[in-house]
Amino acid sequence: MIHPELQRQYPWARFHSLEYPIRLDALSAVLDEIHASHGPARSDVRAAKIVRLIGDSADMRTVRRLVEQVAPSSATVLINGESGTGKEVVARQIHEKSGRKGPFVAVNCGAIPEHLLESELFGHERGAFTGAVAARAGRFELAQGGTFFLDEIGDMPAVMQVKLLRVLEERTIERVGGSKSIPVDVRLIAATHRDLPKRIEDGKFREDLYYRLSVFPIDISPLRDRPEDVPPLAAEFIRRMHSDQAVSLRISENAMRILQDYAWPGNVRELANLIERLLVIRPNGVVAARDLPWPLVASGHGEDGLPDVVNAAFVADSADQRLALPAEGFDLKEYLAGIERDMIDNALCEADGVVQRAAELLGIGRTTLVEKIRRYEMKRD
Repeated sequence: MIHPELQRQYPWARFHSLEYPIRLDALSAVLDEIHASHGPARSDVRAAKIVRLIGDSADMRTVRRLVEQVAPSSATVLINGESGTGKEVVARQIHEKSGRKGPFVAVNCGAIPEHLLESELFGHERGAFTGAVAARAGRFELAQGGTFFLDEIGDMPAVMQVKLLRVLEERTIERVGGSKSIPVDVRLIAATHRDLPKRIEDGKFREDLYYRLSVFPIDISPLRDRPEDVPPLAAEFIRRMHSDQAVSLRISENAMRILQDYAWPGNVRELANLIERLLVIRPNGVVAARDLPWPLVASGHGEDGLPDVVNAAFVADSADQRLALPAEGFDLKEYLAGIERDMIDNALCEADGVVQRAAELLGIGRTTLVEKIRRYEMKRD
């Protein structure tokens, strides 16, 4: 029970009561409610760092134009694009330019178990299920007056698709275990890497929901189709790392040619991870072609097994730069062993764990590769 004096002194505060002896499930529920009432699903402070749309390609200019057109409206937006292309960045940009005063709340439909998704989206009332010792607002309510971003909408279970369609049509929600309709003023943006028309044909996605979501579609092309965006993206990631960690980096012209020639299966996310890795390898230094990991230099093949652009880059970098030795020296044998181990691991990944194929990629015999795997104690699934 809450002490009357506390309620008198702090009438604006929201109090949570716990019965003694305190049960762990009750404490957990109260902590969840406190967390939910103090902010959206993801930090808007973090959002401020990633809201810019980087790139000067024709595709990115089109995306920026579409964002400018749709942001002031209340139209539902469906963002299509491969994983890692920056769909959430586009959604945040729409929110920032919309003028909506509420928060930006994001949920990944594929990351939440099906039996928890309804409670996560719509909230629940006390006693709705075992462990629901207190009422809890869902993400729709937390996004009131703002923007609700449903990522990976193509992975949403069929039952939830029906309920989401109702929300879009009636603009009200009901908490799990409740009967009261709660109005929600929310701008909905959805995103997917899946082919939704194909999933409709396969009976895995509702056609009526698809048309409600795709009022204003925005397609983001993969990074491999816009190589001219690689340099400005790399520069932006380096700038962010410098701002956060006071460390910088310069990428040589030849290394940049390799980056632009690479297919980027992980798209912008893969590029960001690579820049972070290079900052560890060459802090405040210059990245040469030989500093790039093997998957990048092995992405295309010339007559000698390497892409022509990589051969040219390696020759140029070798002529222009020497590997700087630390003042205290270093263990050359250990350094070379590390390179060999990394290349073996990359080859095995490329070959899906097939040792014979990996040996062919490395230009060595299968027996030799098996011995090296044993020597380096490399475990393969």
